Amino acid sequence: MMRMLAVFLLGLVLVLQYRLWVVDGGMREVRRLRHEVTTQRDENTKLQDRNRTLAAEVQDLKKGRAAVEERARTDLGMVGKDETFFQVVPPAQSSNTKERIKPAQAQAQLAERKP
Repeated sequence: MMRMLAVFLLGLVLVLQYRLWVVDGGMREVRRLRHEVTTQRDENTKLQDRNRTLAAEVQDLKKGRAAVEERARTDLGMVGKDETFFQVVPPAQSSNTKERIKPAQAQAQLAERKP
């Protein structure tokens, strides 16, 4: 009788351990959920930092004129009242490259012409 009770209790312990470690909702599930929570917290922290930065930029745009002007200059090409705008255009290249004289060649030709 005692031996059957011991086998029964051992079997019960094994079934409970199996349910604890292997079945859905057991320790495997708890470990997976803890990992997901950690990952989500990290992502939330990054998003909170980004939101703080955006909120500061919004406040700066609402209250500060300098930020609005800077944004207009870079994005829209704004020029102020007492400012002069200079646009530098690169020289156009001729279609016939053989006729084009390089600066070193031009200096050599000028040196040959001088008496």
